[in-house]
Amino acid sequence: MCASPMQSIPQQQPTGMSQLVKVQDDAGASLVPASDPAESGRWLCSQLEAGNILVFPKTPFSFPQSDREFLLGQKQTNSAFHKNVAYRPAEDRITGLDKTDTPEAARLRAILSGYSQNVTQFLENLLSPYAGKWKLDFASFRPLEERGRTARLHARNDLPHFDSFPTRPTNGDRILRFFTNINPAQSRVWVTSQTFETLGPHFAKSIGLPGPRSANPLANSLRGLAKAIKLPGANRSPYDQFMHKCHNAMKEDSAFQQTCPKQRWEFPPDANWMVFTDCVSHAVLGGQYALEQTFLVSRKAMVEAQRSPIAVLERIAGYPLSN
Repeated sequence: MCASPMQSIPQQQPTGMSQLVKVQDDAGASLVPASDPAESGRWLCSQLEAGNILVFPKTPFSFPQSDREFLLGQKQTNSAFHKNVAYRPAEDRITGLDKTDTPEAARLRAILSGYSQNVTQFLENLLSPYAGKWKLDFASFRPLEERGRTARLHARNDLPHFDSFPTRPTNGDRILRFFTNINPAQSRVWVTSQTFETLGPHFAKSIGLPGPRSANPLANSLRGLAKAIKLPGANRSPYDQFMHKCHNAMKEDSAFQQTCPKQRWEFPPDANWMVFTDCVSHAVLGGQYALEQTFLVSRKAMVEAQRSPIAVLERIAGYPLSN
């Protein structure tokens, strides 16, 4: 595929680097090389599972201008807003605000609820192999400027990493994220490095993989107790344990951060993109005002299941890493 103005690619590209796949042109016409919706869906899923980024130059679903203007009016200096404002669809509530009982908070919840519903409906039609085989996770509004934002090491967004949710373990299911840049003037800037198929074996060797669950009866009993009293992360599988350690180890490894191959991507105003962030090592260097919806897609729904991070790790381990 030809290079896009959105990206900057090294002259000699290393193996395992993501590619940008433009799904629609600027007028909204499909650029997918498939003859029917089922074939199109499988092709798009295969591109995602290969570690590529699917991009839409314009928002491909309804997003009222009045909603955009309200979000843009929430200033970075507003102390009521935290790093991210999260919308939890299953509970129809928001977190990340100092006060959630104000008219502004109610409006924000309604906007994020509408965004979540519109993204979900759009992807149900676009990614047919995944439809009905995912868990709808959080949506979020990101009102802060990413460039120069201070954070503790493990929470920094500007260091390439694979995503892992310590309190929401996936047990090998995939983390698919859909982003929208609502900033009317500023691009959102990412860099990506190599995919998990390339980097996973390296970190499996340096970190070490958890042993099989059956090998430690005492640990199994303690996990059972943690589940019974509903401790956060009690359902964390060996796979989730490794991915959390890998996330932290990547950010802690200054040599890796300095020397890993990188591609720079700029997503202009109104651009939308989606990616499996558990297999694409990524970082956010700049941008303000973005929306995002996360899906936890069943590993059984993959069209190329052997490329999943858990499949990569289980081939190395020789035993299951899921619960």
